[in-house]
Amino acid sequence: MKILIGGIPMTIEDFSDEYYMKEAIKEARKAEALLEVPIGAVIVIDGKIISRAHNLRETNQSAVAHAEVLAIEQACQETGTWRLENASLYVTLEPCAMCSGAIILSRVKRVVYGATDPKGGCAGTFMNLLQDERFNHQSEVTSGVLEAECGQLLTDFFRQLRERRKRAKK
Repeated sequence: MKILIGGIPMTIEDFSDEYYMKEAIKEARKAEALLEVPIGAVIVIDGKIISRAHNLRETNQSAVAHAEVLAIEQACQETGTWRLENASLYVTLEPCAMCSGAIILSRVKRVVYGATDPKGGCAGTFMNLLQDERFNHQSEVTSGVLEAECGQLLTDFFRQLRERRKRAKK
């Protein structure tokens, strides 16, 4: 249901993007604790978080163990369908090409992300796969939710990683 706030049509999701992004940040911190790139994701349907995930590429030694893909897989199991047509995916970093493909194929309705990824973001920064009309599905995209906090997680992680590598060389 949409209501008008200052002449702008809004839904309940518009009021809770920060809440759900904070939940995705909690997932990113779990990845960070495992020395994984701190990216977290949650999937929400009807205001309820149905899946949560964080990067596990190093832990699983799997190139496809991105937070978004893991959250989509879990959401499909939870709902009993591969079609996530009423779902919103919240992720701390703009989805890459692989994750954007998974989002399109699972028909996620809406994607909300925090930090942009100028080198690989496929939700509007490097390219925009999520809204390419050549695909049979497009997702609504909202960017920049808690962008500074999401970006700082990554900045701090990679700075610490460089420092650890530098110490290891001594």
